Amino acid sequence: MPCSNKKARLLLEQKKARITCYEPFTIQLLTVGGETKQEVILGVDAGSKKIGLSAVTEKEELFSAEVRLRTNIVELIATRSQLRRARRSRKTRYRKVKFLNRKKPIGWLAPSIDNKINTHLRIINKIYQILPITKIIVEVASFDIQKIKNPSIEGIGYQRGEQLDFWNVREYVLFRDGHKCQGRKGCKNKELSVHHIESRKIGGDAPNNLITFCTKCHNDYHKGLLKLNLKRGISFRDAVFMGVMRWSLYNRLKDLYSNVSLTYGYITKNIRIVNGLSKEHRIDALCITGNPLVKRLKNWLMIKQVRKKKRSLHETIPRKGRKESNVISKRNSKNTKEIIVKGKKWCLFDKVKIGEKTGYISGFSNNLVYMQDIEGNYLQNSSKYKQISVENIDLISRNNNWIYKNVFK
Repeated sequence: MPCSNKKARLLLEQKKARITCYEPFTIQLLTVGGETKQEVILGVDAGSKKIGLSAVTEKEELFSAEVRLRTNIVELIATRSQLRRARRSRKTRYRKVKFLNRKKPIGWLAPSIDNKINTHLRIINKIYQILPITKIIVEVASFDIQKIKNPSIEGIGYQRGEQLDFWNVREYVLFRDGHKCQGRKGCKNKELSVHHIESRKIGGDAPNNLITFCTKCHNDYHKGLLKLNLKRGISFRDAVFMGVMRWSLYNRLKDLYSNVSLTYGYITKNIRIVNGLSKEHRIDALCITGNPLVKRLKNWLMIKQVRKKKRSLHETIPRKGRKESNVISKRNSKNTKEIIVKGKKWCLFDKVKIGEKTGYISGFSNNLVYMQDIEGNYLQNSSKYKQISVENIDLISRNNNWIYKNVFK
């Protein structure tokens, strides 16, 4: 169970405890202390971009955090697939096609969804390692996307979507736009094509991400000769994710932990409004525990998930004028994984300190590094240069897939 700062310091000085984790700061007793454990409930506000976490007893809150998930998995996987397709068309040794004889296992999920579910499980396991959790309550939600698009829909209307009687998405988009170019006003060119507003890698082929252009306007737009302020329609990616992941997350938690239960968004909303609390993920997690009026912590943790490794397949644009091999030249690129200077290795997202400033390594340039805080703001020695010499920084901790910020209310 948590103790005061003074008690922790005394236990460490007397060598009755040892440090097991710095973020959040955790000590482990080396002798029997005689303390009794209390019932600790962990509330989890599951999400596609942020996770809210709150661990409470009957009287006080012990842990409060918001976790920001990675959102670039889809783009990275699409880039990898693109490179693999291109590799098969080059004059290389013959590779037998493998995807035709692969079978997806029962319960298979898309890698982007699976990554987010695994992140939920990892962060819950991390809390289990530092607190004696006795019960987990998870909030799940399902969204009726057709109802969001058309509030009056009912009955047979669910079987008659907006693309009914159209052969494909392209035909529907052309019909929706009246078979007219949406680029320049008054354009009467009849040779039409369909343009993706967001990149196909991350935006997909949904109708709200497509617009009709004529061939000339389409080419001019990609060349930068036509300036348009295009914005796609409402994306339901997060809503779909929540619908897919809710039972998968719940079932995996039940396999790992004994006392797991579900709650729903309308219950959390009612508790929050009745008690006059603000709408934040960590506050929702507090309401999920069922003890919203306990003594609150003065500070909470902002946690961000970052990558630990880098795959060369994602290096689509090599450094201009490169003559060295891939491995050697990567040590001098801005986005490489690590750099070695005078026998000392520095890795991406290592926590470092320069003077009174603390931040994380976000890139390299020869023997210089770029430092950023958790919000992505550069930490600079001067207003002129963003790079900092590795000789002027001190290592605090290595990259372990998470970066932290202690936020005081």
